[in-house]
Amino acid sequence: MPPKVSVCVPTYNHEKYIRQTLDGALMQKTDFEIEIVIGDDASTDNNQQVIQEYVDKYPKIFQAFLHKENQGPKEPKEFGGRNNVLGLLKACKGDYVALCEGDDFWTDPLKLQKQVDFMEKNKDYAICHHNMRVIYEDGSPEHFFNDENQKTESSIVDILEDRWFIATAATLYRNIFRERDFVEWHSRAAAGDWALVIQLAATGKIHYINEPMGVYRKHRGGLSNVQSSTNLYFLRNRQQMFTDINAWLDFKYDSTIQQTLTSYEKQIQALEAII
Repeated sequence: MPPKVSVCVPTYNHEKYIRQTLDGALMQKTDFEIEIVIGDDASTDNNQQVIQEYVDKYPKIFQAFLHKENQGPKEPKEFGGRNNVLGLLKACKGDYVALCEGDDFWTDPLKLQKQVDFMEKNKDYAICHHNMRVIYEDGSPEHFFNDENQKTESSIVDILEDRWFIATAATLYRNIFRERDFVEWHSRAAAGDWALVIQLAATGKIHYINEPMGVYRKHRGGLSNVQSSTNLYFLRNRQQMFTDINAWLDFKYDSTIQQTLTSYEKQIQALEAII
């Protein structure tokens, strides 16, 4: 029997944080089995040694990939860590996958139970997410990831309107990728989280639980600092991603996507004008 939930933990140079991440997963109180699928992308700190401690202590729970060489790709930098993540997602055997990168952590021991309970009762949903606290390495004031107006129910249209409201470490999804591969355009999209969510949202609705059940840590080493609105390559890549998605969805949401593409074109032109 596969576990009910696979906790997917991509990690790189997270020695300072990884214990908090793994403890947050191990403290989960559930009436079902979980596995922790963790992949270290050849860290240069002691991250792998810390992970090995947990693997030795909980061998039946962990499926660990401690890579000796970085899985890449090395270039472009916007794709950093992609191969490690995709390999982990395909290794997840659970009916559901819960994401938690190695510098984030969960604070509610009932998080997984709450999400799975909802998904089991509502088969037309593909994703369940919740609010998160956002904290900053540089001491900037913390805040919530989602604001008070976040909808309880969302759909693929909300994503195609270029709105992002799903914190990675808050995401639990129905594991459709046990039976299918990622779509072809996924490999070209720098925003791997967007690519994943759009594929999932094409199969069902998105549910939001208005409870902060974890912490999202922002720091200089995070990929979100590379994937930004001041990065011309990233903007062009995002524009191409939505173009690819439009064709993949047989232009069913063409009017929505065209508005998104126009927005990116304006951003690109404005940035080109000052470079």
